[in-house]
Amino acid sequence: MSKVVLCYSGGLDTTVCIPLLKEKYGFEEVVTVTVDIGQPEEELRKAEERGRRYADKHYTVDAKEDFVKALFQLIKANGEYEGYVLGTALARPIIAEKVVEIAKKENAEAVAHGATGKGNDQLRFDNIFFQHGFKVVAPMRELNLTREWEIEYAKKHGIDIPVTKDKPWSIDENLWSRSIEGGKLEDPSYIPPEDIYEWTNSPEEAPDVPEILTIEFEKGIPVAVNGERMDGVDLIKHLNEIGGIHGVGRVDMMEDRVLGLKARENYEHPAATILITAHRDLEKLVLTRRELKFKKFVEEEWAELVYHGLVNEPLFEALNAFIDKTQERVTGWVKVKLFKGSCTPVARYSDYALYREELTSFDSLAIDQRLAEGYSRFHGLQARIYQEIKKKLED
Repeated sequence: MSKVVLCYSGGLDTTVCIPLLKEKYGFEEVVTVTVDIGQPEEELRKAEERGRRYADKHYTVDAKEDFVKALFQLIKANGEYEGYVLGTALARPIIAEKVVEIAKKENAEAVAHGATGKGNDQLRFDNIFFQHGFKVVAPMRELNLTREWEIEYAKKHGIDIPVTKDKPWSIDENLWSRSIEGGKLEDPSYIPPEDIYEWTNSPEEAPDVPEILTIEFEKGIPVAVNGERMDGVDLIKHLNEIGGIHGVGRVDMMEDRVLGLKARENYEHPAATILITAHRDLEKLVLTRRELKFKKFVEEEWAELVYHGLVNEPLFEALNAFIDKTQERVTGWVKVKLFKGSCTPVARYSDYALYREELTSFDSLAIDQRLAEGYSRFHGLQARIYQEIKKKLED
C-alpha cells in the first residue's frame, strides 16, 4: 500500500492536502503528524480531531523541549532577521525531523507538506526531508493552488476549515511567536484591523502604568523573572502574557524572502522582544567592544542561516561554538520597563561586568586624566595630515 506522511498543522493548506494526496497523487494511505511546539491547546486539539477525521492515521508529537533548547540558542545569538525573531523559521527543521521519525516508523515512501512555492517554508522542510532521502510531495506548490481555490475545494469536500474569504488569514503560532499573513494583509498600504492580533493589546489600550521586570540570565540563558526561577516553557509563556498586556512585541514589516520576493508580514512576540532586549543589554555590560562588534556579524550570519532553514550547514555549527564561548560570562540580571508597546532596559548587573565605577566616574581620581593627552596627540593624526594635503591641492 502506498503511504505518505503529511506534516499537518490542522489549518486550511494542510487539511486540503489530505484528499489531494489521494485524488491527485494516488496515495492509498495518508498519515498526518502534528508537532507540538507550544501551540495553544485548542489548536492542537482541533488539529488532532481533523487529522483523525480526514486522514487514515494521526500522530501528535511533543517537541516543546527541543524547541525551547533551540530558542535558548536563539536568545544567545540575539536571533533576528530584519526585525523578525525567527519563531516559524527555527521551528520548521525541528518539525521536519519529527515528521521524518514517523515516516521511518510507518515505512512511508514519501513525506508531504502544505507549503507554497512562494514562501520560505518549502525550503526549510525540503532541506531536512531530502537529507533523510525521502521523496517530497508539495501539493500547494506542485498544483499551483491559490488560497481562494483551496477554500472552495474544502467546501465541496465537506472539510471543516478555520478561514473564510472575509478573513483568509494564514496564521502560524507557537511558543515563541505568532505570524499573521494573507488576504488584504498582502497589500503593504493596507492598515491591519485590530482583530488580527490575539497575543497583544494595542499600545493605546495598554495600561497607563509601566511595569518593571527583572530578567535573570545564566550563561546567556534566561532562568528567572522577578526572582522566580522557571523552566523555559513556563518562562516564555509568562513573559508572553505580561508583555502582551503592555502591547509589547508587535511587528508590521516588509520582509525579504529567500526567493527574493518582498512580503508584508505581521508578527506578535512579547516574550521574544523582552528576552532579546534584556540579553543584548547584559552583553553590553560584560563583553568587550571587539567581542560585541564581531558578534554582530556572527548574529547576522546565524539569523540568515536559520531563516533559510540551513541549520545543518557546517557554518551554523561553527557560529554556535563562537556564540557559546561569548556566553560564558553573560550571567546577571537586567531590569526592563514595559510601557505602551515599548520595552526599555533601565538597570543591569553582573559579577562579570567590565564596567568599573572608580575608573569611569567624573568624581574619581583613580585615573590621572593628564595621561590621556599623549594618546590624544596621536588620535586622528592621519586625518589631520590629510586635511593639510587637501588644502594644498585646493590651493
